[in-house]
Amino acid sequence: MSAPDFNIKYVAHLARLKLTAEEEAQLGAQLGNILGYIEKLKEVDVTGVEPTAHAFPMANVFRADEVRPGLSNDDALRNAPKRASGLFVVPKVVE
Repeated sequence: MSAPDFNIKYVAHLARLKLTAEEEAQLGAQLGNILGYIEKLKEVDVTGVEPTAHAFPMANVFRADEVRPGLSNDDALRNAPKRASGLFVVPKVVE
């Protein structure tokens, strides 16, 4: 999309903004400048540049999954305000 191709009223509607005529003109000029910079970036020769998601290499820092024993039913229900047949009892929310 080039600068003259966008409709500022449509963009404002999508963003749920109510703009005055002065604000539309100002925002239109600003968006036009942004689109102009994007057009300049398209002219840059990026052959041989590997695409990256981050400027700095990132590695997964999660721990490995380990099987461990879980809570017993009595421990899980120890602080429950109400329980019945080994289950939590909660207020009915659907009528």
